[in-house]
Amino acid sequence: MPTQRVAVIGTGYVGLTTGACLASLGHFVVCADADPNKVERLRAARVDILEPDLPETVQVALDAGRLEFTGDTAAAVAEAGVVFLCLPTPMGAGGAADLAAVEAVAGQIREVLPNDCVVVNKSTVPVGTSERVAALLGRPDVAVVSNPEFLREGRAVHDFLHPDRIVIGAADQDAGRRLADLYADLDAPLVLTDPASAELTKYAANFFLAMKLSFANNLATVCDRFGADIADVTEGIGRDPRIGDAFLRPGPGWGGSCLPKDTHALLTACDQAGVGFPLLRATIETNVTHQQQLVERIAATCGRGDGGSLRGVRLALYGLTFKAGTSDLRDSPALAVARLLRERGAELTAYDPALREEQPDLSDLVDLVDDPVRAAEGATACVILTEWPELRDLDWAAIGARMAGREVHDFRNLLDADRLTRAGLTWQGIGRGTAPARAA
Repeated sequence: MPTQRVAVIGTGYVGLTTGACLASLGHFVVCADADPNKVERLRAARVDILEPDLPETVQVALDAGRLEFTGDTAAAVAEAGVVFLCLPTPMGAGGAADLAAVEAVAGQIREVLPNDCVVVNKSTVPVGTSERVAALLGRPDVAVVSNPEFLREGRAVHDFLHPDRIVIGAADQDAGRRLADLYADLDAPLVLTDPASAELTKYAANFFLAMKLSFANNLATVCDRFGADIADVTEGIGRDPRIGDAFLRPGPGWGGSCLPKDTHALLTACDQAGVGFPLLRATIETNVTHQQQLVERIAATCGRGDGGSLRGVRLALYGLTFKAGTSDLRDSPALAVARLLRERGAELTAYDPALREEQPDLSDLVDLVDDPVRAAEGATACVILTEWPELRDLDWAAIGARMAGREVHDFRNLLDADRLTRAGLTWQGIGRGTAPARAA
């Protein structure tokens, strides 16, 4: 595989993983970022993102001289044959994707792009963005290609180097093949298509995953009402290869940096195009309803009075990040549940293995502590919100001794119910036929 010179604009999860992994494949990569402090830290191999194997991959590539970091975007692209745009596309007004960062960078680089280079949209963007970027560049000699990422937080490096598929959408097939050459050493199927199909593939994939999660969460509620066990039901259906067992574990709803914004962006795009997509709308609404139902479950046994008020009720929350193995709080379902509890008047203390007490964005919502036993002080109930494996091995007898109540609401079905029972606690999972009756 011939070595190529690559520029990566943006060093978030996607950008830093893309740059470091392409360098590990033997390419020479320059990563650019607008934050000078971040650039300096990365030059010293200081990776602030909690992501397995990423710091080591960055260090090895730096030591080999195949990876550089700069705050000068123009300098980064000046000699590049391929330029990746790995920029944030957050949810904007009305649910549409905000392309301000992508459009701003396109304006910055259009005059300095080398002749015949390939610009790659790696960010998740609406259908038509490749054409939009090409128009902003105004460079007929520069091809714009879509190459969506399918990286899971907590497994980003692994997923980049061992992909299920590589999707490339290019109007210019030669440009698509040039991009495919970057990945020549990876053993993965190549889907070479047009830009619109590639852009829609990313949205469709995230919608389908969200739909499976909403299905699993709704099914868990059904299991509780009928006295069935969600673990057995999902095993029974998951063994059907047409269904599969992935994304069928119930939890406190779905969230993270991708699924909420991407499902809303797709729904907004469909609405604007006059295309009805009721299944997508129901998937989003089911997620919101599920989180409200979980709060009602807590209020049913911990609330005060007929209205189930939680005012003044202290709850200990375990796990705030959107999934285990990451420190990412963006659109965390744990935080969504916490906000609903707070709105009902609950007093919240929280512990998360990836967060420290000085976490600045949470002080108005929870009292974050570093000690899981201390988190339970005076709590009427404990609530498991993130599937951190280490929560299984906590000293639950010591936690129970500090609590005012006995209940543990395990919204990840993570803990050993028998172990909690021996510690004198009452375990409540979801979808295990254990929904509490409404308190009088």
